[in-house]
Amino acid sequence: MANFTSIQVPETPNLTSSTSKTVIIKGSHNFKIQGFSFTKGMGVGKYLSSDIFSVGGHLWEIRFFPDGDQIDESGDIDVSLLIALVSKSEKDVRVWLEYLLLDESGDKWFKTQSGFTRMPKDEHRMTGPHTVNDVNETIGYSNFCELTELEASQFIKDDCLTIQCTVGVLKTSMDGPKSVAQLSDLRQSYEQLLESSEESDVSFEVDGETFYAHKLILATRSPVFKAQFFGPLKEEITRCIKIEEMHAPVFKALLHFIYCDVIPDVEEVLAGLDTKCGDTMITQHLLVAADRYGIQTLRSLCEVRLCENIAINNVAASLTLAEQHGCFLLKSSCLEFIRLPENLEAVIRTDGFKNLKESCPAVIDELLISVARVRDYSCVSCGLGSRR
Repeated sequence: MANFTSIQVPETPNLTSSTSKTVIIKGSHNFKIQGFSFTKGMGVGKYLSSDIFSVGGHLWEIRFFPDGDQIDESGDIDVSLLIALVSKSEKDVRVWLEYLLLDESGDKWFKTQSGFTRMPKDEHRMTGPHTVNDVNETIGYSNFCELTELEASQFIKDDCLTIQCTVGVLKTSMDGPKSVAQLSDLRQSYEQLLESSEESDVSFEVDGETFYAHKLILATRSPVFKAQFFGPLKEEITRCIKIEEMHAPVFKALLHFIYCDVIPDVEEVLAGLDTKCGDTMITQHLLVAADRYGIQTLRSLCEVRLCENIAINNVAASLTLAEQHGCFLLKSSCLEFIRLPENLEAVIRTDGFKNLKESCPAVIDELLISVARVRDYSCVSCGLGSRR
């Protein structure tokens, strides 16, 4: 008879996991140009440079061309405003940019097609993402504004001009591989609590599906839930709350993020639910849900994910979403994608573009103006492009 050896199987399976996380690391630099009037006549292609500053592990330098970085056939003198990567990088660097001019009181103004507009507090008008990888490669506005327009503006005081440049570097990091035993016990515990519905004190009916949760956890993560459950004007809450205008998988993903602080895989979200939602659609609706419940971290993560997955069939819907919810990074990415000649005609044919025209006519006007002016800029995207 054969001898069998008893083997003790560990309770924790040999399962590993890893997480890819993309974030935007932002930094700003103020470049003050004193003696502005003496900069005229430097010559085309000549520039003043700021001190070198660091953002996202890379070194940058603002370059101001008072006579432009290239000859303008019209004879007008357009000021050029570029930023240069001045450190070596083994990989492509993906960046967002924002240029602002500061007036005497410190208020910030951004350039529009018709002039300059005051920047609302705590808002950004960043454009991107753009890719650089070579030392001294520049991106920015070759035709930022006419020199005469700048000279007559309120931004030059005592012959001094202050430019603020904000750089946002996209950084992707990988956590793992890690064994299940190494994962956060706290995260696992909260995930199990959500899945088991143990000690739940509130339930939600969403699109025919029922979800169980805990008021205290929801209130800790969402100011809207906090006001709803514990605020001075708290509502008379029944045990089951009906959520309108939201798909069940979206609410499921929202709860998962509230409990676990990560966006779940789409396959996991859709498991057991009767829905035709796809990956991008889930992310679009999840951004709306994050905005609705005041969860800013989730909102930002969804915005970055949508920026990275723009395509012909979803760009119009994402642009509509960006305009309606003030997602400036997403809006800039969508506009730049549509402006490309190889994309424009195909996007116009989509149903999403028809909806965009009806719901956001101002965006269509902005798009048409920028497309018409593409030839006047150094690169497609309304003057914001890459040079070597």
